[in-house]
Amino acid sequence: MDELLYQMIFKRKSFHIMKSDLLITNDEINEIYQIYEELIPLYDDIRTRIKIVEIEKTNCPRGQYCILFYSEVKEGYEANIGYLGQQIDLYLASKNIGTCWYGIGRTNMMLEDMVFVIMMTMQKQQEKMFRKDMFKSKRKDIKDIWQNDHYLDIANIVRFAPSSCNTQPWFVEAKSNNLLVFRTKGKKGIIPKDKLSYYNRIDMGIFLLILELCLKHGNYQYIRTLYLDNDDDVKLRFANYEILN
Repeated sequence: MDELLYQMIFKRKSFHIMKSDLLITNDEINEIYQIYEELIPLYDDIRTRIKIVEIEKTNCPRGQYCILFYSEVKEGYEANIGYLGQQIDLYLASKNIGTCWYGIGRTNMMLEDMVFVIMMTMQKQQEKMFRKDMFKSKRKDIKDIWQNDHYLDIANIVRFAPSSCNTQPWFVEAKSNNLLVFRTKGKKGIIPKDKLSYYNRIDMGIFLLILELCLKHGNYQYIRTLYLDNDDDVKLRFANYEILN
């Protein structure tokens, strides 16, 4: 599964326009639910849940269905959803289902013991509609997100991780046996100022998932340490990866 998801990093893209006559089947919907139950979360003590609903039950203007992500409110829950959701995002690319994280999405479908976190819209697409050359996408230069010359091959992949309004709120201090990951404040764009940290925490979960897929693909073994993220510093220590080989 990890290697499949790694390969999909190069194929997936955010479908901001979903013009397609292809439909997601009920069998595919059931498979998404099944796959979600098998995913490994960033935090294994946080309960989460997804609901897949018709687009008409949300305020999202595009797609056939939306995946609604719900979670207990605990330290790290936003990043945890980003980490889980990005696995779904990449898996769906392997099925030619186009997706887009929809940060401003809203729904009236609430769960009694969890909060709604974010939604992802989706619709089946033709293979040719997916990305052909990831490196043509607009992202920050490596020097803007990665300090030092260690693991630059990984840096050149993880810099293409998706983020809210392309804010890319991450920075890595790389050493020969250590990757220290920070959450930074990106330009907020259309994101309301009071919501920027919320979405950036989700983005960091996405980034860590892509980073770990790259490490596993390179056969690196590591020990991950996650830090509390309860501040709005311009540069906040978020995670550390001790490389063992």
